[in-house]
Amino acid sequence: MSVTIRDVSVLAGVSLSTVSHVINNTRAVSEEARRRVLEAIRQTGYTPNSLARSLKVAETRTIGIAVGDLPNPYFTDVIYALEARARQSGFTILLSDHGNDPELELQALRVLAERRVDGIVLAPASNRNRAALEYLDQRGIPFVQIDRIADPSRDYVVARNKAATRGLVRHLCEIGHRRIAMLAGLNGLSTSSERIAGFKAGMRDCGLEADPGLIVSGLSRIEPAQAATLVLMRRPAPPTGIVAGNNLMALGAMRALRELNLRVPQDIALVSFDDFAWADLFSPRMTTIAQPCREIGERAMDMLLDRLRLPGGPARGLRLPATLQHRQSCGCGMDGHA
Repeated sequence: MSVTIRDVSVLAGVSLSTVSHVINNTRAVSEEARRRVLEAIRQTGYTPNSLARSLKVAETRTIGIAVGDLPNPYFTDVIYALEARARQSGFTILLSDHGNDPELELQALRVLAERRVDGIVLAPASNRNRAALEYLDQRGIPFVQIDRIADPSRDYVVARNKAATRGLVRHLCEIGHRRIAMLAGLNGLSTSSERIAGFKAGMRDCGLEADPGLIVSGLSRIEPAQAATLVLMRRPAPPTGIVAGNNLMALGAMRALRELNLRVPQDIALVSFDDFAWADLFSPRMTTIAQPCREIGERAMDMLLDRLRLPGGPARGLRLPATLQHRQSCGCGMDGHA
């Protein structure tokens, strides 16, 4: 005789609706009730999928996406891939921008939870603030981290930031640069720390020590990066090459260099993490690191949908390779020679 949903509720000592809410994450229940329901499921042999089917409770078929900088072309490309993949699976998306502010991030997640999203794709506002992840755990909402990692023990899909930045620095060294500066991203993001680590590793590969005075924060935005570049170039011994930690900071650096009437690459080399649609239209055409935006979005959505189907599965972390787009702002021609 097959076990019914009523058997689960009787064994757990809770109502049918409570079992429904635990399985479908449709309403918060006490931790004790949740524990009893999950234990009853284990004892009866039900899987979350078979129980969910027996409850016949409709999903909202919506996925929340919370990122920190919607104007950034990188996020635009990733979100496009996320939405396309969600649509293929019969889901729609709800989008929120938390501006890399932990308080706004928590507010955004609360709004998405109130809309009863089935899961969330999250670019964490900080790898130091646990409130957002704890809130999602309390509400029982599955999530996948993209771009940056707040908790490496949870699902994530990101680029290989350190390796790619390391290669970018080594390229500048190979064509003769020794005083290389870095415009680092917003403090508290794993992307920022990983790219700084890659910068230092690339310098060591070339037998050079990174000058701490040449690693400055551009706060991941255009205007702060412009101001930071002006400071760098007014030093007694300015750099001969600049690595921008993302595409927006590359634009800020370009503005500053034009303000100083410095030519790229004749007077200074400028390269950037993050490719963008118009990088190939710049004069000179900009050498960049291209993240696999489409694959990041598709793999993250697939990972989240798998998590919805199998809530108890092991966490997965995926780092995808980024590629050097070799153009001319580094001081090379397309053939790679200076």
